[in-house]
Amino acid sequence: MPDPDQRRPGMGKGPHAREEVGVGAPTGAAKPQTHWFEPVAEHLGGAYLRYSFTKGTRQEIDFLADALSLRVGQRVLDVGCGPGRHAVELARRGIRVHGVDISEPFVELAMRDAPEGATFERLDARQMPFEREFDAAICLCQGAFGLMVDDGDDAAVVAGIAKALVPGGVLALSAFNAYFAVKYHVDATFDAATGITHERTEIRNEAGDAIETDLWTRCYTPPELRSILVRHGLVVDSISSVEPGAYGTSPPTVESAELLVIAHRGMAH
Repeated sequence: MPDPDQRRPGMGKGPHAREEVGVGAPTGAAKPQTHWFEPVAEHLGGAYLRYSFTKGTRQEIDFLADALSLRVGQRVLDVGCGPGRHAVELARRGIRVHGVDISEPFVELAMRDAPEGATFERLDARQMPFEREFDAAICLCQGAFGLMVDDGDDAAVVAGIAKALVPGGVLALSAFNAYFAVKYHVDATFDAATGITHERTEIRNEAGDAIETDLWTRCYTPPELRSILVRHGLVVDSISSVEPGAYGTSPPTVESAELLVIAHRGMAH
C-alpha cells in the first residue's frame, strides 16, 4: 500500500485577482491564506519535492505527451501545478505551459527553475478566467481537483478547465481512487456520504522541523469521474488505474491509489 503522503495536497480557495509570473518576475505582496492547504505548503516549501511520489515526473510526462498527442509549440494549462515539476518538464520539451496554484510559496519555487516557455501564477482553480486559450490541460496528483472539500468546488474546477480548452482540446486529470481508499486507507477516516478522506499526519520542512496537520482528499469512482466531466462538455476517452511514476493504460482496479482520466472537449462546446 502506498504511503498516504503520495497524495499531493494542492490548490484550493483563493482570490480571483490574477497574478501571472514569468521567469524571474516578482510575486508581489502576499495574499491572505484562505484554504486549508496553504499553511501546509508554506511549511513544506522545497521539502515537498523530497516525497517519493514526485520522483516519477519524467515517466508521467513521457506517457502524457503521447496520450495527449502533445506537440512542440502547443499551449498547456497545468492546474494545481505545485512547485511546477510537470510544467517544467513539458517546457523543456518545447511545449508552452502556464501553471496555476493557490500556494504562493509553490509558485515561487516553480519560478526558480522555470525554463523558457513556462509561466506561473497564483490563482483559484475554481475561478479561472481562461476561455479557449489552451490546446491541452493537466490536473495531476490531487492538485486542484480532489482537494476541494465543499460541494460543487471540484465541478467548478472541471468547468474552468473545459472553458479554458479550445474545442477538441485534451485533458489529463487524476483523482484518488475511492475503492482503494475504502479497502486500504486505514490511517484515514472515510466519509461515505461525501467521499472525503481525512487524516492527521506529520510533515517536515527542509530544515527537518515537524508539525502535525490535517489532510482532506475527495475520492472518486470511475463512474463519478465520467459523470462530472461529461456534465461540463468533456468527452471521456479512457480511465486507467495508475501509480505515481507509473502512468499507463491499465483498467480501473481497487488495487491502485489513483485514477487517470484522458478526455477532450467536444467540438460543439
